[in-house]
Amino acid sequence: MDKHFHDAIETVLTQLPKKQIAVIGDFFLDKYMVIDPDLDEPSLETGKTANQVVEIYHSPGAAGNVMANLAAMGVGKLWAIGAIGKDGQAYELLDDLQQLKIDTRYLTQHSELFTPTYTKPMRCEKGKLVEQERIDIRNRKLLSAEIEAHILANLEECLPHLDGIIICDQVEEANVGVITETVRGRLIQLAEKYPQKIFFADSRARISYFHNVIIKPNKYEVYRSLFNKTAAAITLEEAKEYGKSLAAQTQRPVIITLEKEGALACTATKTIHVPGIIVTGEIDSVGAGDSMASATTAALCAGVTLEEAIFMGNLVASITIQKLGTTGTAIPDEIRSQNTTIQK
Repeated sequence: MDKHFHDAIETVLTQLPKKQIAVIGDFFLDKYMVIDPDLDEPSLETGKTANQVVEIYHSPGAAGNVMANLAAMGVGKLWAIGAIGKDGQAYELLDDLQQLKIDTRYLTQHSELFTPTYTKPMRCEKGKLVEQERIDIRNRKLLSAEIEAHILANLEECLPHLDGIIICDQVEEANVGVITETVRGRLIQLAEKYPQKIFFADSRARISYFHNVIIKPNKYEVYRSLFNKTAAAITLEEAKEYGKSLAAQTQRPVIITLEKEGALACTATKTIHVPGIIVTGEIDSVGAGDSMASATTAALCAGVTLEEAIFMGNLVASITIQKLGTTGTAIPDEIRSQNTTIQK
């Protein structure tokens, strides 16, 4: 690994307290309910097992998890932009975000919306917590024009303060989540209008629809976006060519994640491979993409090169995947320690 990649980490960590970053998109609540099987009892009404919850905890998910990563790294000012419900899940989500010192004035509440929530029953089996069938609360109707207008007004009010903005398009159904066609179109216009600001998008289903912004698909998402079909396997050389094609289409760099192989920085004419960081032992990859997105964007806002920023993303993800059973984050001391360790 080039020494300048390692040297860039201290530059980033020194600059982050001076930076302001917003996250716009789909804010979820991750809610965990720990079940003790020794307390199982039959329901008097149905005879079925009544699972007994002994602990409840929750954390911000999706766009909220990206914000948690940014907060842990020490970004100076963070803004949440989106729309959630007026329900108990909203209360818990807003409290979690505010505990992280995130400004939530632009994460507005609307009575016609649910606050999207992944409820995860965790049953204790042989001394380990094992996730059971999940219960999802999500919005199923198209987002109203009124709420779209409210989101965009908040975005434009917040934008002058920002060094960067991360777009989190979590919901797969079109025009149901926060990043509707209208919201995405305005973000594309603003990215072109303010090229000095970092615009970074992550989208499960529509990554190729973004232009003028940096995007972060994995190699299979790149293939699907170009050819509208899936692939069983993609080589590194194929991923490089696909990345260049997609960058020519979006007019901005494309970052392709390659799991343990690291990531590619792609433009329309060239690619640079930033190798992955080897991690031994058991890992939990849930939330790794959020860690990668937040760390890479934060590093770009701090003024390092795209390749150095990707190394920062790989480094932070290599820490969070070692935190089992949770969508982990990485604080500056952990980042410095990991950076020192892999230089040896």
